[in-house]
Amino acid sequence: MRITIDTDICIGSGQCALTAPGVFTQDDDGFSALLPGKEDGTDDPLAREAARACPVQAISLTEV
Repeated sequence: MRITIDTDICIGSGQCALTAPGVFTQDDDGFSALLPGKEDGTDDPLAREAARACPVQAISLTEV
């Protein structure tokens, strides 16, 4: 699945990085970012949980 982060609405709560640390991190400003190598998608089942955990729904998942 492909993961996209809407950086315009991300508030930097960090729920994604806490839920799926193998997929997400936080940048120097504290906002959500994908770990290197995850830009083109992942099969990590925690990515879906991380998208649900986002309080502002900034994470979108699309099946490829």
